[in-house]
Amino acid sequence: MLRETLSMVRDLSRLHEIASVLIRYGWGDMVRLLGVSHLLERAGRLLHWQTSNDITRLDLPVRIRMALTDLGPTFVKLGQILATRVDVFPPAWIREFEQLHSHVPPVPFELMRPELERVWGGKVEDVLGDFQTEPFAAASIAQVHRARLPDGTPVVVKIRRPDILPKIEADLRILNHLARLIELQMPDLRRYRPAQIVGQLKRSLLREFDLIKEARNLESFAERFSQDDTVRVPRVYWPYCGETVNVQEELIGIPGSDIERARAEGYDLGLMAARGADAVLRMILIDGYFHADPHPGNVVYLPGDRLGLLDFGMVGRITDSRREQLIDFLEALIKKDEAGMLNVLVQWSGDAEIDEDHLAYDISEMVFGYDNLTLKDIRVGALLNEVTTVMRDNHLSLPPDLTLLFKALITLEGLGYQLNPDFHMVDHMTPFVRRVMEARYAPQALARRARHGLREIAEIVIGLPRDVARLFRMARRGRLRIDLDLKRLDHFGLQLDQAANRLTMGVLTASLVVGSSIIMTVEGGPELFGLPLFGLLGFVVAFFNSLWILYSIWRSGRD
Repeated sequence: MLRETLSMVRDLSRLHEIASVLIRYGWGDMVRLLGVSHLLERAGRLLHWQTSNDITRLDLPVRIRMALTDLGPTFVKLGQILATRVDVFPPAWIREFEQLHSHVPPVPFELMRPELERVWGGKVEDVLGDFQTEPFAAASIAQVHRARLPDGTPVVVKIRRPDILPKIEADLRILNHLARLIELQMPDLRRYRPAQIVGQLKRSLLREFDLIKEARNLESFAERFSQDDTVRVPRVYWPYCGETVNVQEELIGIPGSDIERARAEGYDLGLMAARGADAVLRMILIDGYFHADPHPGNVVYLPGDRLGLLDFGMVGRITDSRREQLIDFLEALIKKDEAGMLNVLVQWSGDAEIDEDHLAYDISEMVFGYDNLTLKDIRVGALLNEVTTVMRDNHLSLPPDLTLLFKALITLEGLGYQLNPDFHMVDHMTPFVRRVMEARYAPQALARRARHGLREIAEIVIGLPRDVARLFRMARRGRLRIDLDLKRLDHFGLQLDQAANRLTMGVLTASLVVGSSIIMTVEGGPELFGLPLFGLLGFVVAFFNSLWILYSIWRSGRD
């Protein structure tokens, strides 16, 4: 508790900025509820509680998006992560979060130069030729410049912004503290799992903060597509890379957002839509390692109807077990097996409390909507949106890896429709699903799973006597312990701890009063103003203790 208090005091300036923005956009009640206002006002930082009527007339999702924009890079990234949580937020909120882009004014190159020269060990102009000091892209974490290698190869240089780490660390500390408070104080918001979202934000920021990790992602995907002539991934030039600098090949082509130019120059857009879908589906269903944000800005149309994939800062991983669950769900949907779909959704929900009857009814309603559709008529994006709506209506949320996966599939299908109005994601998904199903039921795979299952059963049986004996020994020694994880119990413990502290101080104050009264009756010893010094000091300490107790009781009544 002391450590958290000191941390919040250290971040007072940033906390004041955040509280001021929240109040400006109409969330003064949240600032009061979280106790932030008391902390700031005690530190002499007055808050202005006025909110513009023009702002309060805006829809809540719009106000949240505007507030996140004003709060800076960490919160913009938070909004981008929230845009992937289609299982938690309704479509209107997702649309607002998707508008958050971390395009920010660039940092003057002279401020970036020292870091580049430290990493490269020489002057920028001596290392790379034709270095363009004006960046062509700038985001919250890094900005990108064009240059050429000594042999003339065009490259892009991604440089991390200087001095952004302290602010990001302060934001993460504050968000982590606020997430715990929200889970304790706001039961209605607990189902959004704020602590989990902050954890996801922290992991994402740390991945993007280390530009070496993006370089490794690029190299990994380039190796996976090395035998595929239809997809290009930029090459990494490792001698020029570091934690703060990333140098990669520049793919020169038509930006993915400029579809009209690609059409005018004779590109086969339908073929490129098919190749893009096959590439991403292969990543997901075969490799289990995928580009998590395949939107048009991260795509380049290359000569020969090839696709270039950019920006591998955000990637997703899907485990073998999760892939099996996804295949089970698709298979159950095709067969209209409601029980199979229910089983998979229960697995995805983890330890959440589930009203299975209500969930089963919602699944039945969803399946009924696809009763007369053929497989090719199913839109994957609409289906995934319906699945997330069912989970949201049942107060369930998806694991973070699945939210990235769902978002990637929805984005991919949207890009496919932009390129080709006759694009059908299911047509491209079916061969991959069939391939995975065949691999799952191949004799070697069945034998491998059987051996694995038998080994697990044998380990359980062999270890059972040992585990039972250990359980009885612990019970006999009185060391058997049962851990309960109750959210509100932490808050109750905190209140109990504060009450115990006040009680202890009260007892000590009373003891000081009694002891000092006795000393006052004893002759001899040092005096002050004609009174025994130690008795007088005891009364002074007791007086200040009394003031502290009264203030603490008054504060607890206000909170």
